[in-house]
Amino acid sequence: MVVKPLTGNYAAAYAAKLARVKVVAAYPITPQTTIVEKLAQFIDNGEMDAEMIRVESEHSALAAAYGAASGGVRAFTATSSHGLLYMHEMVWWVAGARVPLVMVIVTRTIGPPWNIWSDHSDLMDQRDSGWIIMMAEHNQEVLDETIKMFKITEDPRVFLPGMVGLDAFILSHTTEPVDLPGQELVDSFLPPRRQPYIMKAGDPILMGNVPRDLHDNMRMREDIHKSLEEAKKVIQEVDEEWYKLTGRRYGGLIECYRCEDADHFIIGMGAWVGDMREAADRLREKGIRVGVIKVRYVRPFPREELLKWLTNAKSVIVFDRGVSAGSAGQLFLDVAAHLMAAGVRVPVKNVLAGVTGLDVTYEDIADAVLKSVAEVEETGRFSTFIEWYYGR
Repeated sequence: MVVKPLTGNYAAAYAAKLARVKVVAAYPITPQTTIVEKLAQFIDNGEMDAEMIRVESEHSALAAAYGAASGGVRAFTATSSHGLLYMHEMVWWVAGARVPLVMVIVTRTIGPPWNIWSDHSDLMDQRDSGWIIMMAEHNQEVLDETIKMFKITEDPRVFLPGMVGLDAFILSHTTEPVDLPGQELVDSFLPPRRQPYIMKAGDPILMGNVPRDLHDNMRMREDIHKSLEEAKKVIQEVDEEWYKLTGRRYGGLIECYRCEDADHFIIGMGAWVGDMREAADRLREKGIRVGVIKVRYVRPFPREELLKWLTNAKSVIVFDRGVSAGSAGQLFLDVAAHLMAAGVRVPVKNVLAGVTGLDVTYEDIADAVLKSVAEVEETGRFSTFIEWYYGR
């Protein structure tokens, strides 16, 4: 392996190159653009044996990648924010067609007003579509999970597309040392591409037509759901296999920090999980036993893994960098629903922070948690289940 200083965007590009992607469909949008620019450079320099398709819109970018993948090759694209919203129709078509495909999402606030900073609304807006969706914390994880996502999506137990998310600028344009695995190692890890069917000239098949029986349509949606549940095993297996090759494992669907003796749990996803760990350390110095759960995979949702840690918790505080307007943060809604369905009666609070890109420090996280824990310790509950936090 070679250690190389890479931005999060370049880590994603190197991952696509190492996965031997054959078709890249590209349309620029800040802050994603340098991913496909780097891939174009690889192709132009002869470092990557692939076709670059320059399209007229993000909708066309995913449509082109979808077509290429349907034709039997590894395909890749990337986007952000309004570009992902423009793709939204195709997001559903790709999942419904059961075509393995990998797309990187550099998370960015949705307008109006125009805003290029990170929140998670764009990525979380796709969670009902049938894609596997994960969120990376750092640039090494961006590279590793993009490579691993090809193997996960192409597993016959899954055969669904996957998204890898990373925070705009916090990761996308920040340079960190990244271990680059050798091409031979990645080749040994990734088998030849597998998919449920291939579109090819002279051998027509019908896909996406009006069904003769709506029961078939519903069964297709049920099968996507079952395949996402099956993907939980695949994600764990692939994480272990990657560990044996590289020495790096992430815990599969979630990653825990100081959870073993924790009374109170912070839950979050993305780059600010590092700040959450620092906040937990500071709070433990005050005698408050706090653990941090990083949700790595939003879909499939890590229900069983969360229940393992949260069943006997005194409180759970879920930080969201996006909100389902009129309800609550998207991650909170999933956590609270699954705890309640399992009969776990633990106080759960939603802290909405960093929405639209507001900066959040470990001091801010510690402050919000300290106040919330004090309330639970005094009354046994939270006075409100949702809090908009703007800082100290």
